[in-house]
Amino acid sequence: MSAAESTVLEASPFVVARAVVRSVELLSPSFARITFGGADLDNFGDPDRILDQRIKLIFPPSSGRLPDLEHPDGDWWAAFLAVPEQERGSMRTYSIRELRVEDGGTSVVIDFVLHLEPGFTGPASAWASEASVGDELLIIGPRRGRPNGGGIEYAPGEAREILLAGDETAAPAIARILEDIDRDAVGLAVIEVPHAEDALAIDAPAGVEVRWVAREGAANGSQLIPTVLGHLGATATVTVTDDGTEELLWETPVFSGSGEELDDAVEAIDRYFWIAGESSVVTTLRRHLVKDLGIHRAQVAFMGYWRRGVAMRG
Repeated sequence: MSAAESTVLEASPFVVARAVVRSVELLSPSFARITFGGADLDNFGDPDRILDQRIKLIFPPSSGRLPDLEHPDGDWWAAFLAVPEQERGSMRTYSIRELRVEDGGTSVVIDFVLHLEPGFTGPASAWASEASVGDELLIIGPRRGRPNGGGIEYAPGEAREILLAGDETAAPAIARILEDIDRDAVGLAVIEVPHAEDALAIDAPAGVEVRWVAREGAANGSQLIPTVLGHLGATATVTVTDDGTEELLWETPVFSGSGEELDDAVEAIDRYFWIAGESSVVTTLRRHLVKDLGIHRAQVAFMGYWRRGVAMRG
């Protein structure tokens, strides 16, 4: 790489890091914690503000060779698209569980959900279930010290109470949010997981109750939805319905994936909602919160992290 190309890459708000597995820990039947290191991570992320930071992981293709994403303009996405599809590997979106900056460099900790059902196991779960020390993948995320890297949705403003809700795919982000926010925060976090044994330790503020609910073979959302609605005083029976699209719901106070008009003139809010997980479940919760309970869309970030039966594209 020339000096000029190196300067362009350093100016990019993103870091494309070849990351090496340093350790693998099976936390529960559904979660594996993998710690990554490597020199490319030295300028990765902001250890003081992680919250629900989204990052991209690129898993190696069948050849085992990770793609080269260097680009003269620092545009990793253009470089990715320029690689023949069979050589790109698989890209998925994840949250950072921990970002450790120590004398020996930067470590990125990611909690992987092990979706290992026949017919539903994607490349990320398959890779994580067999990962061992020394394995490599690419991690793409914000460059340390650059404010415009994006990928954080949690923005409660001056809200005095928070409600966080999600399934196992949202658990790492919820855990990180709870460990990063002010210790005087008040509210509730509801996390639906496959099994009771999947409840993990979270260092949450004393004023935030963390409630783990287990499906134990029941449908996605079967425990999450009634728990959230019950907390809000709504007791109606709710059925999750598929909206017939493969797209993921993404509606936040500052962005509408469906093109809804945003309201720039909203009074200060008392309660803030952050809801993520399987898209049909999130859509169902959105319908009841916004339409039935009259909660203003500016109070809620609704995010479909995945959709059952649909292969995610990154």
